[in-house]
Amino acid sequence: MKVQNWMSWEAGVDLVALSNDTIEMPNIIVHLARMVHTPVGSAPSGMLLLPNEDGTPKVMGFISTSKVVGDYFAKNVFAGTPFEQAPTIVGEISVHTNMPNFAEVTVKIEGFEVHLKLSNFGALTRVNRQSPSLPFHDNSLEAEAKTVALTINNIPTPVIVPPMGMSGGPAAVYSATGFYSI
Repeated sequence: MKVQNWMSWEAGVDLVALSNDTIEMPNIIVHLARMVHTPVGSAPSGMLLLPNEDGTPKVMGFISTSKVVGDYFAKNVFAGTPFEQAPTIVGEISVHTNMPNFAEVTVKIEGFEVHLKLSNFGALTRVNRQSPSLPFHDNSLEAEAKTVALTINNIPTPVIVPPMGMSGGPAAVYSATGFYSI
């Protein structure tokens, strides 16, 4: 199988969630890694989706410390999805882990500071799956988190974590390493 586009990461902290029980599809995504590698370079990077009070997107984009790396994701890894039009937002990303105790990420972009802490993990598991709703194949090491704490601008933000995330696995995970390929 020929690989056309890819990205890999180290120390990924990932959450896909709903902001309330009236929302049908996840409208919160905090999907960031200490380091992401692409054909155009490497940088701390990921994706962020935050909702307004009515559930519609307030912030949506690929977050990276490098605009070049951030720009790679939309047209290459997420082509053909609603994320293909998402902008790149340059920001600060800090990931701290003390596995198996916790994994946390803080991202700072203009007007927002988002902090996600995951804990109470299951076993670290190797996964190899085709995403059911995205164009890539996911091959990674991940541990599902049972406890999620999200704050936005220092305000605790309640979330509903669905049983499945974007890539077809758990919606709250620490991913030690892995790659997406198309």
